[in-house]
Amino acid sequence: MQIYIKNLTFFAIIGLLKSERKTAQKIIINAKIKYKYDKIDFINYVDIVDMIKSTIINKKFELLEEALETLAQNIKIKFPQANQIKLKIFKPNILKDCIVGVKIKRNFKKN
Repeated sequence: MQIYIKNLTFFAIIGLLKSERKTAQKIIINAKIKYKYDKIDFINYVDIVDMIKSTIINKKFELLEEALETLAQNIKIKFPQANQIKLKIFKPNILKDCIVGVKIKRNFKKN
């Protein structure tokens, strides 16, 4: 089974620049999580969305890479049935002429 979260958009403090440390900026996150489906022990996408938002907002990461590493680890801990996690994070307004972002993919042993 796979869960897709596309264009999760919210505002958070993230980045190295002084302006990024003071003012929340628009963040967009995409996620794809493969897992072993079980009717009783399924993964609720609402729980994943809530965790992603609260982690990014509360941790105030400096690097996008750190944010994705932490998210991947937290998803695997909270949802051990996940066997592959793909995450992308974008900062669409930091540069005038492009959208920048980072992608991570983690494979875990199947349960």
